[in-house]
Parts: sequence; structure tokens; C-alpha cells
Amino acid sequence: MYSKIRPYLFKLESERAHLLTLNAIRRVGNFTPTRWLLTQLFKVRAKPVEAFGLTFKNPIGIAAGYDKDARAIKGLGALGFGHVEIGTITPRPQSGNPSPRIFRLIEDEAVINRMGFPSRGSEFVQMQLNPYLRPSAMERYFGFVPPNKKMTPRKIDKGNLILGINIGKNKETPNEEAALDYVALVDNFSLYADYFAINISSPNTAGLRALQERTALEDLLKHIHEQRVVSEKYHDKRLPLLVKLSPDLSNAELDDALEVILNAKMDGVIVTNTTLSREGLRSSLKGETGGLSGKPLTVKSEAVLYQTIKRINGAIPVVSVGGVMNPDDAKRRLDMGAALVQLYTGLVYHGPGLVKEILKSL
Repeated sequence: MYSKIRPYLFKLESERAHLLTLNAIRRVGNFTPTRWLLTQLFKVRAKPVEAFGLTFKNPIGIAAGYDKDARAIKGLGALGFGHVEIGTITPRPQSGNPSPRIFRLIEDEAVINRMGFPSRGSEFVQMQLNPYLRPSAMERYFGFVPPNKKMTPRKIDKGNLILGINIGKNKETPNEEAALDYVALVDNFSLYADYFAINISSPNTAGLRALQERTALEDLLKHIHEQRVVSEKYHDKRLPLLVKLSPDLSNAELDDALEVILNAKMDGVIVTNTTLSREGLRSSLKGETGGLSGKPLTVKSEAVLYQTIKRINGAIPVVSVGGVMNPDDAKRRLDMGAALVQLYTGLVYHGPGLVKEILKSL
């Protein structure tokens, strides 16, 4: 079916097509009969995965960037994903970079984006997530939550979908104060999150990638971990922290970052974000600035995954993302040692059926 729809979507400007499909998934997911139908269409039996102290119903997730403001969680869950990573969320609303800012490189099965963390902000996303909270019997009866009672998240669907929350700093926040943004977001979303993904590797926010350097990363993760400890105690739940890294780090830089991540008691690492490399591209749009994703990233992302798994040596789980375009790509990442695999650009070119195809192949 997607092969028939895709030509029409590709006639639209990229960001408009994305918003159109996201809105369609949101509407289908929020209406119980259509969500049930979608679930039946994309249902496939899969072996659960244990990672970060969480049980994922399957190893395939949707990467951050698709549903930035938590608008379509139920619909995405109905497509068969084992986890949905929303965001990147910033503390305060920001519009991101000027449009146009997403470009399809059709000849290369790739996308260049320079979105720049467009976000409706922490308060808006919390409002989107509040319907997933379960009030206590006393709160339902009296209309308030007693001081000694806490709201708890509902399961998003019967498949126990895992919710990851990808967090980043506002554009105007200097790197010296970045920890304040990340700490505030951990505090604000600890009630809702199954895990946090710390985004310090997008190429589309000036200076952000400098936070991957050893000294800056040590300081940032120290403060985030301290807030995590406080939030875990308050909410009486584990809050795994994962760090998302760039594919453009040198081997030495990657080793430094991974050493800091391990020493800082992080629970996992996500490799990789988009790349600034343009090697081997054919499209006339290859000169557009921004992060490149899709098929041209496959080899680079796998190389970083290999080095990461070798360096981590089983200490913490690794999530692989970047250039996963077909079932063989996903299976290869899992065989290499990734605990989970995330999709995004593969869906643009091959549609939501890719999730079911991958799960059937495992």
C-alpha cells in the first residue's frame, strides 16, 4: 500500500509530508476502533528484550525526531514498535531553523535535515502526556492528589510500549549552562519516562556537539546523574539514562566519550545521530547543510557500533540507529551486539510495513 501512496507524499515539501503522516497516525491512534485495526494489521509475534532494567516487547523502536512533541504515541505503538522515543524536547518553546529544512535525496535513499530542535517546549509536551497518568481512587473521588500519593503512568497500550524521552538544550542556552536545561527536563519528565536519551550530538544546534568532549561531558553527566538520583527516589522508579553520540567522532574522541559515559554511571549509549559527511552522494541536494541520514549512513553507523560494542565490552547495552533501511540491516545490528534498533529514514522510503518485515525476519 505504501508504494502507491509514496509518490504523492514525495510530491509534497518534505516537512509538510511529515506533518501530514504524523497527524494521520495521531488521529488513527487516538480513535480506539482504528487503533485496534492498525494493531491487527501490523501485529507480529516477537521475542521480548531486556535492556536497562526494562522489558521491551520487541527490539525495534522509532527514533527521536519523528514525534517531537508526543502527539502520536498510541498510533506509533499500533504500528508494532517496541518503544517510541519522543523529542528532542527543549525546556522552552523554540521554532528551530528556518524552512525549508528537510530535503529528500531520493537517488541516495537519504534525508538531510537541519531542523534545529523545533520544540513546543516542556510544558506543552507534559500536557500531551498527562492523559497517560492514572489518578488514585482518592483523586478520582475528591478531585485532588493527597500529598502522600503520586500519579502513576498508565500503560500506553496493551503491548506495554516503552516510552523514551529525548532531551536537549535550548539554542540560546550557552554550553556552560547546558546542564541546567537537561536537569530541568529530567525533573519535569521523570514521572512519564521509561528512559531518557541525552542528545548532545545533533549537528543542527550550534556548539551542541562540543558537549561530547571529555571535560564538558563529565560535567554535564555528573549533574544529570545527580538529578536522576533525586527523581528516582521521589517517584520510586528506575530512570535509565542513555547518551546519544555522533557518527563523526574520531576513534579517540569516541573512546573518550564512552569512558566518560561508563564512569558517569550511564545505563546505555545510542549510536548514531546524523552525519555531516557527504561522501558518495549523487543527489543535486547534497550541498544542503544539516545532518544526513538514511542509506549513506549505514556503513558509518555500523563502524561506530562495532567500535562502541568493542569498547563497552558488555558493560551497558547499546542502541543502534542510523541507516537501517531493511530487515537485513536491522538483523546485522542485532547480530553485532546491539540490544535495540531504531528506525526513522527507512520509514520515509519503505513505509510503516518495514517494522513488521523486520520483526518477521528476526
